[in-house]
Amino acid sequence: MQMPTSKKVRAAVLAAALLALASPMAATAATAGHPSGHPDERRAYGRAALQQDLAAVRQAGGGDVNVLARVDGTKHGPLMARIGTRTAGSSDPIPWNAHFRAASTTKTFMATVVLQLAAEKRLSLDDSVEHWLPGVVAGNGNDGSRITVRDLLRQTSGLYDYIDDPAILDRLINHFDEDRHDATPAADLVAVAMRHRPVFVPRPGGATRWAYSNTNYLLAAMIAEKAGGASWRELIEHRVIAKLGLRDTSIPGLNPYLPEPHVNAYLTGPDGKRLDITEHSFQHTADSGVVSTTADLDTFFRALAGGRLLPAAQWREMRQTVQRTDDPEDVAEMPEGTYGLGLRRIPLTCGGFYYTHEGDGAGVHTRPAVSADGRRAVTVSVTTTTAPPDLAALNRATKALVDHALCDSPG
Repeated sequence: MQMPTSKKVRAAVLAAALLALASPMAATAATAGHPSGHPDERRAYGRAALQQDLAAVRQAGGGDVNVLARVDGTKHGPLMARIGTRTAGSSDPIPWNAHFRAASTTKTFMATVVLQLAAEKRLSLDDSVEHWLPGVVAGNGNDGSRITVRDLLRQTSGLYDYIDDPAILDRLINHFDEDRHDATPAADLVAVAMRHRPVFVPRPGGATRWAYSNTNYLLAAMIAEKAGGASWRELIEHRVIAKLGLRDTSIPGLNPYLPEPHVNAYLTGPDGKRLDITEHSFQHTADSGVVSTTADLDTFFRALAGGRLLPAAQWREMRQTVQRTDDPEDVAEMPEGTYGLGLRRIPLTCGGFYYTHEGDGAGVHTRPAVSADGRRAVTVSVTTTTAPPDLAALNRATKALVDHALCDSPG
């Protein structure tokens, strides 16, 4: 289950007084580009520059978040920086190999597996949801016969996002501690979405419309399980994690504990006390269930962009992006870029673009990125100690860091 992070939900969190002691948000302290003002002039980018960008990310996050970043693909080996501590009140720094919940970055893993199955002719991206899951997407204007596997992966199905259901929001916002060991099956969450009318229904020959919905990836996983003959967890573990030797990447499922080492995440509870939200099982489904590290996410995205996970045809399909049309909150928080199959495409100030998929969960915000040629990758991990950050501000600051790390010469 992906955690709610939209502007609408954050307003509800404030209204519920979950963030009563949150520190004031700082203005964004970083913008993309080069100090010279000329994108074609590449400056040296070393640990000092990364540390400076990391400080700007922390300020954009309210000044009290923990931040860890790693750049891979430079001439002199990995470039790393960190700000913050392992736990609240501790002097122990963030571990360089800290594990964290990747949240919606899981979608890129899931999309990769579906595209692998398509390459093997086990399914087609043009198959309808109804073909694979008869009767599952139906009622209240929902029609699985008009939604394809491709629609699920690129967020063009129009299906209601189950996270926005009032009962689910109430549990997440007002009753997190009591429900932290949530075990709701994916099929039940899809059923929740079916109680609501869709944002739109895809129309053959009509304009492509886009609206982000976690429901899409629950359905994509259910289809992958039928086509692949194994659970979505096993498919990712065998086809991606084991293949790339990602020893620090896992899918814990209902296990609420993170591997060691990790950084604890916190929010402020309704009683005004700090609530440790590190241990929970809310994020146990295919839209958000991967746990990883900055090193492993860099490896994954470099392998993906470098052609090690998908044949050329499927990698090309994954990069076919669409404009975002029906989700103003997403556009407000990520004003630039288009969306492919589990992958965003974002322009660089130095020309070209990079690929990414953010992950926003309970107290964690993951920002991986890879250059179009796969040679260089950077991952930023942000962990909260009180309030969720303003995502628009956080995204501007992390985008500036990514832009510098991918555009500038390694120092």
